[in-house]
Amino acid sequence: MIVGYAAIIEKLSLPIPMPDQIAVIGSKSSIKTTEDSELIILPKVYQPEDHGQMAEIKALYKHLVFALKYEGVSLLVFAALSKHYSSDQLSQLVGIEPTGQYSRRIWFIIEWILGYELPNTQSISKSKKSYVDALDTRLQFAVEGEKSSRHLVINNFPGTRGFCPLVRKSEQLQGFVQENIAQKKNEYLEGIRKDILLRASAFLMLKDSKASFSIEGESPKSKRAALWGNAIGQAGMKPLNRNELIRLQQLVIENPRFISMGYRQEGGFVGEHDRDTGEPIPDHISARHEDLEQIMGDFIEASKILIKSSIDPVVAAAALAFGFVFIHPFEDGNGRIHRYLIHHVLAQKQFSQQGVIFPVSAAILKRIDSYRKVLEHYSHPLLHFIEWERTENNNVKVLNDTIDYYRYFDATHQAEYLYQCVRETLETIIPEELSYLHRFEEFKSYLDNEFEMPDKLVSLLIRFLEQNGGELSKRARVKEFNLLTDAEVIEIEKNYRQIFLKG
Repeated sequence: MIVGYAAIIEKLSLPIPMPDQIAVIGSKSSIKTTEDSELIILPKVYQPEDHGQMAEIKALYKHLVFALKYEGVSLLVFAALSKHYSSDQLSQLVGIEPTGQYSRRIWFIIEWILGYELPNTQSISKSKKSYVDALDTRLQFAVEGEKSSRHLVINNFPGTRGFCPLVRKSEQLQGFVQENIAQKKNEYLEGIRKDILLRASAFLMLKDSKASFSIEGESPKSKRAALWGNAIGQAGMKPLNRNELIRLQQLVIENPRFISMGYRQEGGFVGEHDRDTGEPIPDHISARHEDLEQIMGDFIEASKILIKSSIDPVVAAAALAFGFVFIHPFEDGNGRIHRYLIHHVLAQKQFSQQGVIFPVSAAILKRIDSYRKVLEHYSHPLLHFIEWERTENNNVKVLNDTIDYYRYFDATHQAEYLYQCVRETLETIIPEELSYLHRFEEFKSYLDNEFEMPDKLVSLLIRFLEQNGGELSKRARVKEFNLLTDAEVIEIEKNYRQIFLKG
């Protein structure tokens, strides 16, 4: 038997997807985790009271209390309930146990979402009750929060009522946090020569830029990749606002001739078109263009809260970056800016070291199939609840109110994925680049000592050797390196293999 949020969604036919975490009543306590969801099984003694003779509002209250205890807060469910019931019914709901901690939390959340006070409810500021957190910090990531004396609740939501993704403290995420990856990274980088680190950063900057374009199926010219790489290198230096986002889009889009720059003025989707009819086949439907000014303003305000807070940097980066790409505010450039925002948040929260590029896009590219799955994990369930029609230019026009889907999503899967990429970046990609540079310097030093070869020619020689398995091709020996004797070539190839192909 399902209970909590899943039971509420099913019983009331709320127009929202089922949560990633579903609670059921079984024989004994256990947690079953799959790739896409988590099943919480609790014994019958935990079952919330819910029977045919019970009033609907009271049964709803019982399930909400259960959910707050064992599942955390689902703002999407609360938003749906705030539309499903009248203000008087919601007042009845929060009045069942007026000063109880769960009732106060329910009351606060509903009024926070609505933006106004429910009728026939009075402040309990003079009550002797203690303050309680809106979010249970044992279950979900939260910020420090501000007190609401009306409810005696601490608002520790990591965002605003207009944009507030939540992240559960899954076993995987708690493991990542406890690893203290940032500290390990700092200790590792402290042992690297500064000049090598700076050179590595330049290479990593370009590597990340090219990877970000590759994810979008593009192969940009070197100049374009370098420009975007420079932008990544400056991530975190400028505050996030509307103008900054548009500036980033202008850097991403090489030729704006066929693109409407700035926030979209029409619908948007990610997917294909039917080859025969031209009809849209969406994998993802973006936020309505009518909602963009509002939700992006709230997005920017939420970014300030997250960056200022002590919430885990990677969790904060996931919530903001994936929130941005789900909203999809631009006609083009959303994916690259979404990955830029990862850099921005990590830099702002001092996770990544100033001057050292953190090539997350390179890790994402290596995990591209998982990346698509984590995007689809959010997007595909929503397709069942978004009503749309085809426009004259084969775009989509959204017909129903969808803004809450983009405001209040669960970003747990996205945070887990991003942490996997961050760890791979630190454990594999950066060390590999630094190792390569050390070998490059060693080989260059040998060539300098033996041949006094200029830097440009050294780089060309290494590139040729890399491309041909450690041997210089006949064409290269005849053209670019015709001044080398056969014996010298043999010696160079020998040293290359010893330095680059060892270990």
